[in-house]
Amino acid sequence: MNIQEIQQFLNLYQVEQNESELWLENRLQQIRSAGDYSPTTDELIFGARVAWRNSNKCIGRLFWQSLHVVDARDVLEEQDIFQKLLEHIDYATNSGKIRPTITVFASNRVRIWNHQLIRYAGYETEAGVIGDSSSIAFTKVCESLGWKGQRTPFDVLPLVVQVDGRAPQLFTIPTEYILEVPIRHPEAVDVEKLQLKWYAVPIISSMRFQMAGIDFQAAPFNGWYMGTEIGARNLADHDRYNMLPAIAEIFNLDTSKQASLWRDRALVELNIAVLHSFKEDGVSIVDHHTAAQQFKLFEEAEESVGRELTGNWTWLIPPLSPATTHIFHKPYINIYHTPNYFYQKPCY
Repeated sequence: MNIQEIQQFLNLYQVEQNESELWLENRLQQIRSAGDYSPTTDELIFGARVAWRNSNKCIGRLFWQSLHVVDARDVLEEQDIFQKLLEHIDYATNSGKIRPTITVFASNRVRIWNHQLIRYAGYETEAGVIGDSSSIAFTKVCESLGWKGQRTPFDVLPLVVQVDGRAPQLFTIPTEYILEVPIRHPEAVDVEKLQLKWYAVPIISSMRFQMAGIDFQAAPFNGWYMGTEIGARNLADHDRYNMLPAIAEIFNLDTSKQASLWRDRALVELNIAVLHSFKEDGVSIVDHHTAAQQFKLFEEAEESVGRELTGNWTWLIPPLSPATTHIFHKPYINIYHTPNYFYQKPCY
């Protein structure tokens, strides 16, 4: 127990939640007497939301106060944890009207091995990679635990849950919980023939949530997608799905020379397709220009209450046409405050 970090967090809580000085004194005395700090649910909710506010790499922080926080620290059986994860997926998906959500499990006891709760498998074959190359290592782990995929480009991986260092357990997500969006273009019908799709909700499950000196290693959280995450990275990166050559062919772009800027043109068309598909299916998504405008509102809101804005410029700029946003032209202080979300070593 680090009383200094606890006091720092509770000072922030007291100020922002309009608690009295007497409340703070009593709360700290309570913790000292117990010799341990177990956050109340209200403190946990506040900490998780502030952690989003402090997330330097996130462009979507304007909505930090809307984060729905589920306190699942008392859930310690693998099957029950799996059920909680299904509830998270269902609540967050909300038939496409995505709701920012975090589910916090017991510190130092629960781990979720997945990078995201919903993620496609990747298989190495003699003919090349099938599926998502970023998932190859974890796919092999799942196979070693007895899972067998269909070896399509879009096999949804199972969930792997571990409690108290016991053997990890594997759970298959029922298909009815997984909302996917088939990718099509508003003008080029041949894009649909590529049979591309992507899942609706990005639920990060590999990061640790830290508040008041406590690490919650299992705290899956989500917002909604920015279109470029799918259209300019997941489906476009050469070492991911590498779809730019196929898009270029559909649009009859000249791929014989770099100066034709065929990659740039294909990238724009692929991003148009992603945004069009999500919006037509009623699934929450934001384009990078709107996201940048929302981030500007967040900057102004933080300035208005006297908080120093922090940010990681290399992550905040969108991967498509970054110079068209104000973020590209502005420096940010890349200092990390807590509460926050941090990377941690994978379990495998």
